[in-house]
Amino acid sequence: MKKLMSIAVVSSTLLFTAGAFAAMNDDSVMVGGAAMYPQKNIVENALNSKDHTTLVAAVKAAGLVETLEGKGPFTVFAPTNAAFAKLPAGTVDSLVKPENKAKLTSILTYHVVAGKYDMKALEKKIKQGGGHAELKTVNGQPLWIMNNGPHNIQLKDGQGNVANISTYDVTQKNGVIDVIDTVLMPK
Repeated sequence: MKKLMSIAVVSSTLLFTAGAFAAMNDDSVMVGGAAMYPQKNIVENALNSKDHTTLVAAVKAAGLVETLEGKGPFTVFAPTNAAFAKLPAGTVDSLVKPENKAKLTSILTYHVVAGKYDMKALEKKIKQGGGHAELKTVNGQPLWIMNNGPHNIQLKDGQGNVANISTYDVTQKNGVIDVIDTVLMPK
C-alpha cells in the first residue's frame, strides 16, 4: 500500500510539473517571477508580476485598468518597482492621492503607445530614423527610442531621462509589454 501511495504521489508530481512546464512553454515570458501568458491582457499579466506591484497600484489609482484591459493593441513600457523607487522620496505616495489623479494619469499614459511595437518593430523605426525615432504616446507627447548597442534599445522622455528596456516582447492578448528600469516623465 505504501509503495502504491508513493507511486501515486510521484506520478502526480511529474504530471503537475509537466503541465506547469507545458503552460510556461507556450510563448510565455517570465516577469517578476511569474509567467506572462500571451492569451491574457496587459492587466491580467501585470497583476502577477512581483516586480510591478507599484505600477499596478498606480494604474488602479489612475482608473486605467479598464483601458488597459481593452482591445488595444497597446505597447506598454512598464517600469519596475525599482524604477519607481528611484523617484524622489514621497513621489509615488503623493501621485496616488485622488487630488493628483490627473498628473498620475498623464505620467502613466506617457508609458503607453497605441499599436504593437515588438523589438523588431522598434529597431526598424530606429533604423528608418537614422539611429533614433519618435513615438507618440497615448498622452499625446513624444517619446524617443534609440539604440545603445546591438539589441539594446533605450527610451528618452520629455525631461531627458533615459530608460533601458530590460525585458523585451512580453506578448499580451491586447499588445506587448517591454519592462523598463526608469519611470518616464512627460515634459
